[in-house]
Amino acid sequence: MNFEEKVLIGMVHLKPLPGSYLYDGNFDGVVEHAISEAKKIEEAGFDAIMIENFNDVPFSKTVEPITVASMTFIARTIKEEIPLPLGINVLRNDAIAAYSIAYTVKADFIRVNVLSGVAYTDQGIIEGIAPQLARLRKLLPSKIKVFADVHVKHAHHFGDFEEALSDAIERGLADAVIISGKRTGNEVDLKKLKRAKELSNVPVLVGSGTTYENLPELWKYADGFIVGTWIKKEGKTNNDIDPERAKKLVNLAEKLKASP
Repeated sequence: MNFEEKVLIGMVHLKPLPGSYLYDGNFDGVVEHAISEAKKIEEAGFDAIMIENFNDVPFSKTVEPITVASMTFIARTIKEEIPLPLGINVLRNDAIAAYSIAYTVKADFIRVNVLSGVAYTDQGIIEGIAPQLARLRKLLPSKIKVFADVHVKHAHHFGDFEEALSDAIERGLADAVIISGKRTGNEVDLKKLKRAKELSNVPVLVGSGTTYENLPELWKYADGFIVGTWIKKEGKTNNDIDPERAKKLVNLAEKLKASP
């Protein structure tokens, strides 16, 4: 991905996977839905795709082997059919699983909710996983990039934002950082986004709340945008992707790229 030209990453929110409380017993349906959503993202003209086990509520800090197996199968199927860069996010914070899946299917990046520091969440206290991930990256070298949230959504943070940003990059070894709003679909704090761009020597991505209306403003301060909610039907997170909304956002991004 060329962050110099800015990138749009479309989210595939997987249906409940085997082993999760809401799983309906139809794994073929889960796979077919994931492929359908990924193809909509490709056809709209996005630069990359990311999958995550978004509907495996209630989440745990790490996942069971069946989740890893299911996501690996889905990721490999998408990778075989769609030539876009692929990312993996394993909720709530299983970066070891995410990297393992990405390594196996030759994906391109992972998202890590809490790479360094501490987050107070509905799963309890989540501690940074940077040292464990660094050891795995050393053991299994690859070109997989680590995109790390700074003050991740759906969590409370008591540390200083700027210190957390520096720690993610300098001590957590993040390849890019993600700045989000408070919850899925919530707009990012523009002051934090601006500050992150001023202080970071790695790409800065918006992790939630990108819309057609605010993209021109966010465009000034971010290198990439992870988009899930706005491209869904009626802009509702739990709906399927709306191809027209997805294409509309891409068209706007192309205009912004072309503008001086």
